Amino acid sequence: MTGAGHSSHSSHSSHSDTTTGYVVRRDGGRVTLRTLDDRLVTVHLTATTSGERLRNLGEPYADVTARLYDQLTPGALVFCYGPIYQEPEGPYLQAGHLVFAGGAGDRWPHERAGWWAEQLRELAGFYRRAQFGERGVDFGDYRTDLRNSGQKATRQVQETDTISRMVYGMASTFLLTGDEQALTVAERGSRYLHDHMRFVDQDADVVYWYHGIDVTGDREHKLFASEFGDDYRAIPAYEQIYALVGLVQTYRVTGDPTILADIEGTVRLFERFFHDPKLGGYYSHIDPVTLSPHDESLGPNRSRKNWNSVGDHAPAYLFNLYLATGAERYRRMLEHTFDMIVTHLPDRTPDGSPFVRERFHADWTPDHAWGWQQNRAVVGHNLKIAWNLMRMQGTLPKREYRALAESLGKTMPSVGLDRRRGGWYDLVERLPERGRHAFVWHDRKSWWQQEQAILAYLILAGNTGDDDFLRHARESAAFYNAFFLDHDEGGVFFTVLAQGIPYLMGNERLKGSHAMSMYHKAELCYLAEVYTRLLVQREPLDLHFRPGPDARYPDRLLRVAPDVLPPGAVVLDGVTVDGRPYADFDPTELTVRLPDSASPLAVRATVRPADRRN
Repeated sequence: MTGAGHSSHSSHSSHSDTTTGYVVRRDGGRVTLRTLDDRLVTVHLTATTSGERLRNLGEPYADVTARLYDQLTPGALVFCYGPIYQEPEGPYLQAGHLVFAGGAGDRWPHERAGWWAEQLRELAGFYRRAQFGERGVDFGDYRTDLRNSGQKATRQVQETDTISRMVYGMASTFLLTGDEQALTVAERGSRYLHDHMRFVDQDADVVYWYHGIDVTGDREHKLFASEFGDDYRAIPAYEQIYALVGLVQTYRVTGDPTILADIEGTVRLFERFFHDPKLGGYYSHIDPVTLSPHDESLGPNRSRKNWNSVGDHAPAYLFNLYLATGAERYRRMLEHTFDMIVTHLPDRTPDGSPFVRERFHADWTPDHAWGWQQNRAVVGHNLKIAWNLMRMQGTLPKREYRALAESLGKTMPSVGLDRRRGGWYDLVERLPERGRHAFVWHDRKSWWQQEQAILAYLILAGNTGDDDFLRHARESAAFYNAFFLDHDEGGVFFTVLAQGIPYLMGNERLKGSHAMSMYHKAELCYLAEVYTRLLVQREPLDLHFRPGPDARYPDRLLRVAPDVLPPGAVVLDGVTVDGRPYADFDPTELTVRLPDSASPLAVRATVRPADRRN
């Protein structure tokens, strides 16, 4: 029975959602926002509307409820969550909670010097405590699976890739902050990989890496082939690729010759057994016994190439290996990788998709029947390609590289971005139906795809000066920092719902798993700090290195470029060694000639934009 006192809204349907936009004006309790797709909407404040400012990991809650109207200044980017009532005259948006993300004249919070470095330090602390507690760093205690709180799950497996990804995060933390505890974890993790996860084929003169170790009971049980469903009983290229991610970043810091030998042996594995010398590119899988990509045992992975096997070399280890060594052979390998990408991945058919193609047969014929991928697009892979093509411009500029990077940067927002709420989607159909690229499973958003967007648009903006690219970078970083940081338990959420609410189901509730370790979020923090400081805000940046007495860098030159940046964009402004000024460095080549030493050297390098001295 309906009573006269019931709300007039009770007869209308409603749901709660997030609306994101820039404040245009406020009229009492009515606020007009311009959404990310340039629509004007009105949200209605109530007596119980609350608000907060964007905050970083490790920072306290920043309540602004008592000063809500003062925060609603024109130009402020606001995430507004609350009920949306479907009324005859149109949707009525009620503001339950507001998050103010910047953009109203002051510097965006995530563009403040040190924002990403402090986030990285917090992440390093979370993973160090989760894996080792308050004890010393012993990788025998490492476990792949971590629950949301950081507690170890019951599965007693150590996966090579996830250890290496954690090592990457710790080495990057030291590079950016000089955190000694992080360096200890990186060095011990690198040694653990060498001692426990490495297999040397002396006949073939290559190194390859076990999938992992089952440490149930008192003995280590080596897992030679992959245990992951898509790659079961094969050696997938991407697992070998990501085995190097932490080793290479640690080598950049320390010059450890043992690490370099393992890296070089693994690169020989790629060239001898994964590489296609006739048609180019790298096969996605090889048989664990024959080391052939054409063995019948590989089933649907037989004689296949994919984005990961061809392109993931570059961001995972190859750029950093080239940065550390300056070796021409790695530059040529990078060139081959990106030539294959611009030649084969874009869809140039008459009714082609704006998304790249990701899976191929041996002859580069697109494979639209493979497993879960079919003819579908991973939004983050397209953004990742744009980001890395622009990095490649820093060492070997080519018109084709820049054209594809800018094309993807301009088209992705219309097909992969949630322009109502912010944030980037996951898997969609490559070809549209009824005017849209349909979601394959869901409209959730994963952390690593937000990373690809932030870095892609930061480096696109830094290379081109395009305001739209910078706006996408800022909005993507705001969404990530507003919704993916776990301020209660620490770390970063794997997935959020479209509205930004954490999704804590199945494997996506974990902070550590086959799919998640420390890599992507650490890479984001490291490179977002680099790009923001040097390319966007035009500020200097300090980097930290710890070369040992036996450091093996070509010509004993420590190369300190933070990333592959546009030619001439930055210079080396100053160096200290063991806390004292040091003059033997080349400011334009960004190299330091290391002095002889019987102990590790503490090297701090200050780089700055080339056309401005601070």
